[in-house]
Amino acid sequence: MKDLVERMAKALVDSPEDVAVNEIDGEKTTVYELKVASSDLGKVIGKQGKTARAMRTILSASGTKIGKRCVLEILE
Repeated sequence: MKDLVERMAKALVDSPEDVAVNEIDGEKTTVYELKVASSDLGKVIGKQGKTARAMRTILSASGTKIGKRCVLEILE
């Protein structure tokens, strides 16, 4: 799952070397913290948050397959 978030983010940004994903694993929920360069933050969020919402939907659907709740947080 961490790899999935990283691949999606790297495909969107101009500087993929600055993409970092931190995984915080809980009992039933896993939180993925995505950190990108400040200049790429708008590309990851998208207009009115549509890109971020789409990434969260994909992550949630993938998490459902393995029986875990997955949450994506985009850090500044």
